Amino acid sequence: MSRTINFLKSLLHNLGVVLASLALAYLGSFIDSLLGISGFSSTVTAVFGVLLLALGFLLRLWAAFHFYNHKMRVISLEPQGSLVTGGPYRYSRNPLYLGGNVFCFFGAALLLGSPTALILTVIHLPFVNLMIRREERQLEQKFGEPFRAYKKQVRRWI
Repeated sequence: MSRTINFLKSLLHNLGVVLASLALAYLGSFIDSLLGISGFSSTVTAVFGVLLLALGFLLRLWAAFHFYNHKMRVISLEPQGSLVTGGPYRYSRNPLYLGGNVFCFFGAALLLGSPTALILTVIHLPFVNLMIRREERQLEQKFGEPFRAYKKQVRRWI
């Protein structure tokens, strides 16, 4: 029962991320039209956009499910109570950011063919990286050597 609830929480949380990425892409398209910037459209970019959205959603779903199974919150300003290194965290220290802020945002921008949405996605990534660095400092303070060893083995993004 607990795993089912964790899966449903993960599903709902990450549908919100997909909707947010589509909203940003729609906003980008709106700005494109206001500024007279031509969008782009092709079957290839639309299919690639959908694949990135799906990949981002599934990666985030997997990562959030791991968090919920460890009785942790996906969104927290404080360091978590556990150091999760399994599942998608074996391949990326930040699968939630990778899935949402990279794959979903780029996928939505490609799907809607918005140059502005692509630019907004690129512009926000250095700020995400700053947040990640802050979180990593907190994790290193809380977990010490186990986190440092994990950090040596697993890349920040991919």
